[in-house]
Amino acid sequence: MNTLMVKRGSHVTLDDIHLSLPASKTLAVVGESGAGKSTLIAAILGLLKSASGEITWNGKPVHEARPALVMQEPRAAFNPVLSLRRSVMEPIVAQGIALAEGRLERLCAGLELPLDLLDRRPGQVSIGQAQRAGILRALIAAPPLVLFDEPLSALDAVTQKHTARLISDLQTEEGFAALIVTHDIGYAVAHADQIMVLKDGRVEETADAETFALNPVSPYCRALRDAAISLGALEAVA
Repeated sequence: MNTLMVKRGSHVTLDDIHLSLPASKTLAVVGESGAGKSTLIAAILGLLKSASGEITWNGKPVHEARPALVMQEPRAAFNPVLSLRRSVMEPIVAQGIALAEGRLERLCAGLELPLDLLDRRPGQVSIGQAQRAGILRALIAAPPLVLFDEPLSALDAVTQKHTARLISDLQTEEGFAALIVTHDIGYAVAHADQIMVLKDGRVEETADAETFALNPVSPYCRALRDAAISLGALEAVA
């Protein structure tokens, strides 16, 4: 992915964004509300056209990789009148590809999601189950790039930790690259390889997770790190 600028009307919402995301690695994009995190996801998905620059994957337009999205609100991500199974299979149907034998069962096992639960509608399962079904739908067609938009924010603390572990385990097995938008600095440090901080639509700082936790460079990023420590979301570091 190369440098890009995104505009809405005459207003620049993202400017001079440069990021690189290798296969099997995780980039966490953090920042305050309005920093441009969700706009970045929309641009990668092709929902917003960049005013300049380009977004590529392995040298080709990123849309050709058919990146998948895991949304913030688990139940709202599904058609309420369809079974989870039918919604989960939509990427396979839309792309006209065959589902590998046993893939659905393997992914369900990895997500600790009972197969028969897929015959229910979104309103008939817990929020945590709905989010795991959303991850299942994102992975079913084996995309090389998966975008997670605040994937844990709707979950309680216990379910957050459980789901974060499942995502990490599945990434190891599947080998997809992950871009995770999150407010949770602790989650970003624990599960990402690199952290990119956005501020007012620009990159404030990019660092590997350990470096960010130990010694963020900019005062703004140090303030974010220190706030996470004071709130108990990140352990204090020397």
